Amino acid sequence: MQEAFSLCDPKVIERIDNVPILQIDMVWCYFMLRDISWLSMAGVRLAKARQGIERSYGKDCSRVRLLQAGRHPELSIYLRLELLEGVVAYHSGHFEQSLKSLTSAQAKYLQLQVKDEALSLLMSMGYQEHAAKRALRMSNQEVESAVNFLVEEKERLARRDEEDIWRRREITEQKKYGVTPLKKAVDLERLNELVSIGFERLLAAEALRRNENDTQRALDDLTNPEKNAVLQEYIESKKRKRPRQPLEADIEELVSMGFERSRVIAALQASNAKEQALSFLVAGQIPDPLPAINNDLNSLTPTANDANPSIPLADVMVGGPSAISSTEGRDEEMEDEIAQELTGDPLADYDIEVTKEGEAIAEYLALLTSTATANGSSKTT
Repeated sequence: MQEAFSLCDPKVIERIDNVPILQIDMVWCYFMLRDISWLSMAGVRLAKARQGIERSYGKDCSRVRLLQAGRHPELSIYLRLELLEGVVAYHSGHFEQSLKSLTSAQAKYLQLQVKDEALSLLMSMGYQEHAAKRALRMSNQEVESAVNFLVEEKERLARRDEEDIWRRREITEQKKYGVTPLKKAVDLERLNELVSIGFERLLAAEALRRNENDTQRALDDLTNPEKNAVLQEYIESKKRKRPRQPLEADIEELVSMGFERSRVIAALQASNAKEQALSFLVAGQIPDPLPAINNDLNSLTPTANDANPSIPLADVMVGGPSAISSTEGRDEEMEDEIAQELTGDPLADYDIEVTKEGEAIAEYLALLTSTATANGSSKTT
């Protein structure tokens, strides 16, 4: 992860808190494992984290306050940072510094404790407990600010869902058009440009597909009568080859007669009616639902790919409703992951349930008290 960040522009890294939070999270892992062998490394990481956070948040958190409309999302980050600084200082024998850090962390812990009255008020408005607590923590326990935060969150989630729907619609549409010879999806923005000047959508999509999304070359094909005719014939041939989609009612009726579902679907796709499909099933002979490609079709397609003559003709013909596989065109899984990162919860890193931090603060403050008592006793003796 650190190597990935090292590839980014340092000026950009200085303005974001991803790297400092990563440093804190790594030290938190050391702490949860109770592994003090990483003590020296933990101190270095925490020093870098504090420097990075103060740089990205601005003096007295002025930048984060401006970006977050006066809210306080950084409290939990500082709480964990100061707790860990106190732990490292304690195990290094710097008890005064440990007490100072832990006392500051404890103050922030108390500041993040949600009051029952404010929580009940927000929950009476219909908000869930977790969402209400989060809003109050982010808003420094101010109810009005917390309500505004919840309203903004609802609007943000609605926008994200709408954008996700549109993205999935785009992927579905691109699958319908197939991929270019170089396995790229059809560019919908360029497709819309061609449609806006009067070309039929399927025709324009096929022209772009064959020409590697080159708008000018696609336009040349569309305005050339001979090439336009080739495109239209190809599209019609794909429609003729497309298997008939069986009705669900027909499938269920034949399945209820004892036939295997997959064979029923194949029979219906290969037939013109349910009765014919039944005949196929009874005879035990189901023809190929896809009729053979007309040999004359090859004469209608280019003899070489204009966009890249080295690509075989078979690749030029790759287009169609099933042309985009899971490894070609658009990577839906990767897009989902990136979309979630970009449009997901921007405050997830700050939404920390600080119960364990509170327990750790109490534990180390008790250790400091015990150490101070023991040192005082040894001096008197």
